[in-house]
Amino acid sequence: MNKIAKLFFLLIILLGCSDTLDSHQMQIKPQEPELPPKNDLWIFIMAGQSNMAGRATIEARDKIRNDRIFAINSENEVVVAREPLHFYEPSGAGLDCGISFGTEMLKHLPDNISILLVPTAVGGSSIEQWINDDTHRGIRLLSNFKRRLQTSLKHGVLKGVLWHQGESDAHHERTIQSYQGNMKILFEKFRGIAVNESLPIVAGKLGSFAVNQERWDKINNAIEAYSLSDENCSVIETSDLEDKGDKIHFNSAAQRAMGKRYAETMLGLIK
Repeated sequence: MNKIAKLFFLLIILLGCSDTLDSHQMQIKPQEPELPPKNDLWIFIMAGQSNMAGRATIEARDKIRNDRIFAINSENEVVVAREPLHFYEPSGAGLDCGISFGTEMLKHLPDNISILLVPTAVGGSSIEQWINDDTHRGIRLLSNFKRRLQTSLKHGVLKGVLWHQGESDAHHERTIQSYQGNMKILFEKFRGIAVNESLPIVAGKLGSFAVNQERWDKINNAIEAYSLSDENCSVIETSDLEDKGDKIHFNSAAQRAMGKRYAETMLGLIK
């Protein structure tokens, strides 16, 4: 074999090895984030319907990542948090209050503490569907809550639940009347799954921009009344926050404000 033929043959071998290497590298998953010790990773579950799942516009400021705020993704993996956190309804996914909540929490916690957000909210779900572990939009609500929590507990310690729901229940007088009692039933289920009867839960009131505000106000009255009977539950106000123009969902500024209020209220319960 002459010199030119040898060089050509060697080039073919090198190109083949390069293609094989590139193909192999493409199959390697991104490295998992480095997590703090288990006791230093505080878990918070986000549950409810669309205003917890988030329907607001994600703006530039919402895309800034914090390497102390993590989330559970659609593959049940821990990743550095990024909006949108919720992934159950891809076509409707938007900004929620999660990263705003985590950012505010970290301002008041020691530097060794990080936050793990667990998204479980599904738009349009009713509180009875949660209680009954019904399947809604392809998600078995309470079972999903439990599964995501079990994954999270491998990495951290559960500190609380953020709850925002009630718009679906405001459609009917029967569900309005039963809402306070259903909060008690559901929150007992949450605490049973967590094996923590004093688990802090913060509930958000519905907005003040509904077409039929009288019904939403009745749900808010039920939320407030329930919180007075549960020393480990507090409520955040939302009456001053604005919708995104659809009379149902909070806008981006409102979601950020809610996150801060959830954090301030949660800190009070934890302390």
